[in-house]
Amino acid sequence: MAKAGKSPADLTAVDLAPVDEFHVGGLEATQDLAAHMELRPELRLLDVGCGIGGPARYFASQHGCKVAGVDLTEEFVQVAGSLTRRSKLDHLVEFHRASALGLPFQPATFDRAYMIHVGMNIADKAGVFREVRRVLKPGGLFTVFDIMRSGEGALRFPVPWAPTEETSFVAEVKDYRQALEAAGFRISQERNRRAFAIEFTERMMARVAQGGPPALGLHLLMGEATKPMLENVLSMMKQGLLEPVELYARAV
Repeated sequence: MAKAGKSPADLTAVDLAPVDEFHVGGLEATQDLAAHMELRPELRLLDVGCGIGGPARYFASQHGCKVAGVDLTEEFVQVAGSLTRRSKLDHLVEFHRASALGLPFQPATFDRAYMIHVGMNIADKAGVFREVRRVLKPGGLFTVFDIMRSGEGALRFPVPWAPTEETSFVAEVKDYRQALEAAGFRISQERNRRAFAIEFTERMMARVAQGGPPALGLHLLMGEATKPMLENVLSMMKQGLLEPVELYARAV
């Protein structure tokens, strides 16, 4: 943070965005999601697969929402909590180490839920969607933003969500639709974000090629494999094998 010209003792959610918005489109994509999530102060949000907490802090700081995030990775949960305290948002945001297949919350706890680039790591998407429906209030909105398969052919690894195919569970949008509807959701909106994602990724990679890795960036999470991971995703999006898709589903 100091190298990026920021004060580590006085951080904001936007300051952290280059490293904690760990999905294609980064903060731009999160802001665009927020515009479609019907947010207002005091709403309770569930972040499924929160990582180190970027979107959770954004929704809290910019929209006044109360957010609970869950993630399987203990280190992510610890870092998410630390960054949230440094951002002085811990009165609005909390994090729990838990499985999306067994959420530690009572039924009908949340007004909204979202899952951003998480489903690619989960084989049992239907099980996750059933759990989200259980803890979401009737009429609540569940937003999914994942990379999905859009064409035939073998995927190339590594990618940001998986070093090898053993931990990658990319599915087609029709599979998401079916699983959501079976879990008790009605899909109200669907948006393909392929063109935006290609433009964003090319722009980000061009900046790195020209000036080197920034002080704050996704390379801090992905390590030395950052370049081949991004190159693989970009080429597969261009070839039509993968596409980022937003789904907005209403609990019925």
